[in-house]
Amino acid sequence: MTRPPDPGLLSSPPSLRLAELMACLAAACELAMGQSADHALHSVAVAMRLADALGLADSERRDVYYQAQLRFIGCNADTAWMDAMAGDVIALRRAVAPLDTVDGRAMLGALIGRVRATQADAPWLRQWLAVLRGLLNLPSLEGEIFPGHCEVAARLGRRLGFSERFVAGLGQLYARWDGRGVPPVAGERILPAVRVVTLAQDAVLHHAQGGWPAVEAVARSRRGAQYAPAVVDALLACGPALLAELPGDWAEAFALEPAPHDTLEGRALDDALAVLADHADIQSPWLLGHSTRVAELVEHAAESLGWPSGERRLLRHAARLHDIGRVGISAGLWGAPRPLSTSERDRMRLHSHFSAQILARAPALAPLARLVASAHERLDGSGYTRGCEAAQLSPAARLLAAADVVAALGEARPQRPPLAPAAAARLVADEVDAGRLDAEAARAVLAAAGQVLAPRERTLPAGLSEREAQVLGELARGGTNKLIARRLGLSPKTVGHHIENIYAKAGVSTRAGATLFAMENRLVGPG
Repeated sequence: MTRPPDPGLLSSPPSLRLAELMACLAAACELAMGQSADHALHSVAVAMRLADALGLADSERRDVYYQAQLRFIGCNADTAWMDAMAGDVIALRRAVAPLDTVDGRAMLGALIGRVRATQADAPWLRQWLAVLRGLLNLPSLEGEIFPGHCEVAARLGRRLGFSERFVAGLGQLYARWDGRGVPPVAGERILPAVRVVTLAQDAVLHHAQGGWPAVEAVARSRRGAQYAPAVVDALLACGPALLAELPGDWAEAFALEPAPHDTLEGRALDDALAVLADHADIQSPWLLGHSTRVAELVEHAAESLGWPSGERRLLRHAARLHDIGRVGISAGLWGAPRPLSTSERDRMRLHSHFSAQILARAPALAPLARLVASAHERLDGSGYTRGCEAAQLSPAARLLAAADVVAALGEARPQRPPLAPAAAARLVADEVDAGRLDAEAARAVLAAAGQVLAPRERTLPAGLSEREAQVLGELARGGTNKLIARRLGLSPKTVGHHIENIYAKAGVSTRAGATLFAMENRLVGPG
């Protein structure tokens, strides 16, 4: 374990094509939205064909290309709340995806169906109480949740280095031609890329369910309402050929990217991977900042062991992405206040497989994907998802596994508060004695935890006061005004005043946006 890996055997690529990494993010979005694994691939192809049919300029075609992949990057926010309302939020999204969002009867039917499905084994009174709770929370969808998704998408897009025009398009996630969407922009105020991609993605979805007749019927019925008339006309003029012979792999989609073909390297690559980490961690208030803490722990541990910079970079990158597959598991499992059933535990463990699957879209990330797939393995074969044993686990995998455990023990979970360092160290020692964690890796990570996780002085961003930072941390964790007031010894009115100030200073307008701001500035502690 002390000897570092052979130089060059394990290292992250010095640079990566932007299109490849965005394809990985598109894979994460597909899982979070309950879509098929080729939805983004086919959406890119159809959207680019529509862009060509409309004669869009290269700059607009480039926005179309990336909008088709990243339109839903903000939708992983607030999923814990939505899951509490409707049960399996991923299943709910799959159910409502083909619907017109302003068709209240259809949307209500889908919501009631999902709520009742999650309560199928409960007495009828509990089923209908759950339905009533869902109905009472419906106004929050348009008033808070949908705007929050748009705000988070825009912030993440800006961090990825996209132009302000493209970022503005990400903020028009639920916009409609008739102005009845979110945000309430209409007609030509909706950017061309958004108009094209909204119809292209729906066309792919309906084509999979009912072929060209279904696409044509939806396009005609929603022309001038949800969809821009000119884009509908272009689709109808193309006819069935628009959705024929769609690409079978991402190599074909990469060839569709308009020039220039940007690459990410150095700090830009680190920053982009941090976006993917935050996209995953914002799914649940119990996970906020987890990937960043694991990355810091594992990098410090590797440095103390004398590992070369290339291996340390690989570990940092792997740690940021090791749990990105969580997006494919409904948020309710991460926040369950009870032990999981066997089937729930089996489902939860799939996230490690999903993480590797997401990274597989970028061939250059193959070493990273292999390491990420081993993040939850154990030396005695009791880990997941492949049940690897000691001989199959590299020093890097052993360090990553130890860092994940140490970070998680220091974080609050639904069943327990964060463990004090001494208690966490005892549990880690038990794992070593049981033959599950590597002893040297565990010692190095625990030593690193004394540096990384120790309380430190902080410089607050955006002119926040210390009290406002405390309120923001509680808000990001999902606290209501009353709960925050009780925890901090304030009145609910004072908490509301602080939140207004926080929003103004941080430049956000929703809880989801404030949560992402807190994550970006390390204001969400492990407790």
